[in-house]
Amino acid sequence: MPTAALGAGGPVVSRIGLGLAALGRPAYITSGREGDLPDRSVTGMRTRTFSMLDAAYAAGVRYVDAARSYGRAEEFLAGWLAERGHADVIVGSKWGYRYTGGWRLDAPEQEVKEHSLAMFTTQLAQSRTLLGDRLTLYQVHSLTVDSGLFTDARLRAALSRLRAEGVIIGLSTSGPHQADMIRRALSLAVDGQQLFTATEVTWNLLEPSVGPAAAEAAAASAPSPAFNSPATAGPTPPAFSSTVARAAPGLLNFTSESAKTIAT
Repeated sequence: MPTAALGAGGPVVSRIGLGLAALGRPAYITSGREGDLPDRSVTGMRTRTFSMLDAAYAAGVRYVDAARSYGRAEEFLAGWLAERGHADVIVGSKWGYRYTGGWRLDAPEQEVKEHSLAMFTTQLAQSRTLLGDRLTLYQVHSLTVDSGLFTDARLRAALSRLRAEGVIIGLSTSGPHQADMIRRALSLAVDGQQLFTATEVTWNLLEPSVGPAAAEAAAASAPSPAFNSPATAGPTPPAFSSTVARAAPGLLNFTSESAKTIAT
């Protein structure tokens, strides 16, 4: 498995990562879940998450992505790490959305976005309770132009303090305005230091327009970008496309969502 550094001077990770968005909660945007996940109880989803993580690890995957809004994804990942003891697995997670689905398929709202200091403080404590010092990368989840982060100096200062503790600070984006968002975020600095050194963006072979901005983010902070591509929550990992790997030379983080890039 090819490897890449996660940020300047950061840990070495596999070029392919596994995202837990579709595995941490029963309702998600992926199609075919009835066939892939016939048992969507907490126990059933935990078992499937463990089997996916085992298969990914056996294939050489050493980066795993979670988020507070991915239901019990952090909890499942923490349990798997505790049982398996794989010290070489690097963990990233995200804050900024609260899971509100209550493990129901018919919940009127599955998640709520809030980019505030209070949300960051609460969710960082939750992530650290579960993941401890395994948390290597912490990202703002789906940063958009209306995010409070751009106007809240106290929030940016809190992120900077976390960075000073050795955690890589990143952001994720999606939608048609990703390039503008990346370039705006790259201009943010606290005490003269660039705040973000990892950027996760939605990218795929049919819509690769964010590529130049991701390359700029990579050049501004460290080596190559990292890409997040579609997968399923099925019993085995997807066949990873060599075409995608050539087109997106960085970390390929396979999840149930459309392709994303982490430019580090």
